[in-house]
Amino acid sequence: MAGLKIENVTKTFGDYDALSNVSLDVANGEFVAVLGPSGCGKTTLLRLVAGFEQVNQGTITVGGKEMSNPKLNVPPEQRRVGIVFQNYALWPHMSVSENVGYSLKVAKVDKAERDRRILEALELVDLQGYGDRRPANLSGGQRQRVALARCLVSAPSLVLFDEPLANLDVHLRASMEDEFASFHKRTGTTIIYITHDQAEAMALADRIAVMDKGHLVQFATPRELYEQPATPMVASFIAQGMVFPAKVLTVEENGQCKVEVLGQEAVFRCRPGQGVTGDAKVCIRAADIIPAAKDGIEVSVKRSIYRGGGSRIEAVAGNETQELHFDLADPKRLAEGETTRIAIASGWVIPEANV
Repeated sequence: MAGLKIENVTKTFGDYDALSNVSLDVANGEFVAVLGPSGCGKTTLLRLVAGFEQVNQGTITVGGKEMSNPKLNVPPEQRRVGIVFQNYALWPHMSVSENVGYSLKVAKVDKAERDRRILEALELVDLQGYGDRRPANLSGGQRQRVALARCLVSAPSLVLFDEPLANLDVHLRASMEDEFASFHKRTGTTIIYITHDQAEAMALADRIAVMDKGHLVQFATPRELYEQPATPMVASFIAQGMVFPAKVLTVEENGQCKVEVLGQEAVFRCRPGQGVTGDAKVCIRAADIIPAAKDGIEVSVKRSIYRGGGSRIEAVAGNETQELHFDLADPKRLAEGETTRIAIASGWVIPEANV
């Protein structure tokens, strides 16, 4: 096991900055997800850590040993970094055991030692007794576990997952999430998990690094990202938060602010010591919106989506430019074109969005 330290890393391709001044400090044994939309720099970051690309600026250190800087790029095979790819990359003509032990064979590890380590790796992913099978005779989840065993057999100090569940159906993804969580608990391996699926990241990771346009915009626990997004991008990207312009009226010492949003005054959470009043942006979650009486905010329903036991209501407020959504439990119903009134019970003043 080993920690990972990325300091002020920049990677350019021609005139394009794929990564810009990214810093990330991952503790030994930590499970970190790197999350963001397509093109945000996730895969470039993985390739840099693995050694497939060289940094233009900054350094990458694994287990206290510097692996990359503008003048140094330790080859991938010398980094003790394992990679589990999205498409498994298994040899179809080889058995499970042969796939898992291929790197050991290339390294000329003697057969007895090789067989022992293959068996240990298969036990770690709960595939004992599958060694003689071919990949074609396995399920998608089992093939993914073979790929993980192949990674583990070389005793990597760090494991990189490159969107490993993207090719699996929704039910199998849920099962494999449990497998990965169990594997991490058993082994304590340091894991960097690249994904565009925030549900996976929230379910698995100790901390999540949110990327946007080559920048690291927030690195925090799943709960912190949900409750205290640092930027409007994080607020809207995580769990479809709604970002609205607002005015901070007063700031209290206990981490609460009185704000005016959509014409209504409410008490929101804010960063302690924020000390800023005036124009701002706030994040509101669907759970913060509640039905109101005649003095509430009038909204017009654009769409009602039934979800079993209740509906998601998509609506607009005011001058029909402020879109919002909230949940409505059965037996209450709202149809397209209807109007209703809501209140905003709480929310979060986004610290980096004060204007």
